[in-house]
Amino acid sequence: MFLEIVTPEQIVFSAEVNSVAVPGINGEFQMLNSHAPVISLLTKGKVKIDANLNEATSKILSKNTEDNRWIFNIKGGVIEVNNNKVIVLAD
Repeated sequence: MFLEIVTPEQIVFSAEVNSVAVPGINGEFQMLNSHAPVISLLTKGKVKIDANLNEATSKILSKNTEDNRWIFNIKGGVIEVNNNKVIVLAD
């Protein structure tokens, strides 16, 4: 599936990923390929990305050595999932 993380200033991440987990207002939830459509509010926390990314990406993402996922910290936002595309509008 394709993931975009957008802030008010710019698109900070745009790539194919295996899965993404986000901090929803009712707890963390994860999307995999062919996930049902979703629109949800997000709270402060970590967007956890499972993907084969190169080290150049590490300028905006950090690597979590515990579960080998890439991390992007957000203060809140909104997520939309539809047709294997995930858009995170992050604060």
